[in-house]
Amino acid sequence: MKLKILTAVIINILSTAGLSIAQQTPANIPGDFADPSIIRKGNSYYAIGTSSEWGPHFPIFKSNNGQQWEQTGFLFDTPPTWTVSSFWAPEYFFHHNTYYVYYTAKRKSDGVSCIGVATSAYPDRGFKDHGIVIEHGHESIDAFVYDDNGQLYITWKAYGLDKRPIEILGSKLSDDGLSLTGDPFTLLKDDQHMGIEGQSIIKKDKYYYLFYSAGACCGAACNYNVRVARALAITGPYLDDAANPVLSDGKDWKCPGHGTFVQDPKGNYRYIYHAYNRASNIFTGREAIIAALSWDAEQWPVFSHLPAAESRQPATSFHYDFAKTTQKIFWQWDFRNMQPVFKQANGKLYLSGKYSDNNPAGVALTLRPYSASYDISTAVWNNNTAAKGLIIYGDATAAVGIALSGDKVECWISKDGKRTVLKAAQITGKQLPVYLKMTVSPDFTCKMYWKQGATWNELTPDQQPYPIGFLPPWDRSPRPGINYLGNESDHAAFSFFEITYH
Repeated sequence: MKLKILTAVIINILSTAGLSIAQQTPANIPGDFADPSIIRKGNSYYAIGTSSEWGPHFPIFKSNNGQQWEQTGFLFDTPPTWTVSSFWAPEYFFHHNTYYVYYTAKRKSDGVSCIGVATSAYPDRGFKDHGIVIEHGHESIDAFVYDDNGQLYITWKAYGLDKRPIEILGSKLSDDGLSLTGDPFTLLKDDQHMGIEGQSIIKKDKYYYLFYSAGACCGAACNYNVRVARALAITGPYLDDAANPVLSDGKDWKCPGHGTFVQDPKGNYRYIYHAYNRASNIFTGREAIIAALSWDAEQWPVFSHLPAAESRQPATSFHYDFAKTTQKIFWQWDFRNMQPVFKQANGKLYLSGKYSDNNPAGVALTLRPYSASYDISTAVWNNNTAAKGLIIYGDATAAVGIALSGDKVECWISKDGKRTVLKAAQITGKQLPVYLKMTVSPDFTCKMYWKQGATWNELTPDQQPYPIGFLPPWDRSPRPGINYLGNESDHAAFSFFEITYH
């Protein structure tokens, strides 16, 4: 079977079936990182997750201990030519000394979600796309590959957009991993109309265990959970665990699901999945969590988690000095509605680019946040009629920011298809730089500030925290960053960007 190995950790195993997400369970990869998949090369570990409508596509993280993670790049810096949007559910697989990533994307020609595959000699770079592996009905998503004693199988979710029950389908896969062989078969059918997806398979003794997610995955109204069924053959029939769901909501986390397994050097299994933090809700998206797997007396699975004391939290402040051209900054943007053009030179980051007519926010160069409470700041070093500043970008019609434009600093929002200036202040002559700051609070409000000298001036309307609960899209978190709204022939110049978590 597929081999995925994660560093061994000390875990106390629970003895009861089923698990609510523990109160103190920390995110192993905090921030928006849905549908995680993990693999090991030597002493290093690599995780890849959904990017949805953010470009570049499919972020990749690396860890040397399985707990502290840093981003190394993306699977695709530019999208495969057959794709158009909805980059979901990447899945690692290693076979014949080659790293595979099976992924979901919508096809450019007709908008149908299909499953593609890319390969590389390395787990985090150099991937070559091989195009579509699965096109089936109106939608094929959530690939998972299993090696059953030398015969490869690929499974996926089908019929999610059809007027019939959803099914988890499977098929034999060619030895090179690039095409189906034989006819698809049904592993599980959603006769109860729960909504099933995000499956993975492991085998223990005589049983094949099919773990899957049920319910609504995304947004504030989600009700996701993890269930399991088992069979004596990979093709089924599968019998559900009477204790389902085996992973469900807890006090601090909700809507767990879409996970895959890794195996440590001692043979112990760990389950990598995503969930929403109740405190930050959808503002930080679906974050990656690791659980341990054990078995009860009836050979059904039991999950438990790492103690909070063993977690490793990310740094609380990041300062990106644009005079330092060697630092890694993993910017993201809404590739459907903008084409940013940016470069670092002469101690500045210069930002311009194109944006769609239905995007009143302009170009947003953003980073994925670790929490819903932070300060962001920058310094603008040029003055023209374009708007240049800070932004919290949810979507083309959901953004908020503060910008320098001509002789004014403006607090603005993008909502319902139009950009509205909420408040403005006059700057002093052409004195540069103009410093800008936004403070985002846990109650999903923000404040805006600016200065030319030593003292911050508040620009928030009515000096009251401004509500930004309208920002999050359905399936991803808003991103903070820098912003440009103006002619493509002009630009903004920034000397730094800083984010400090509260």
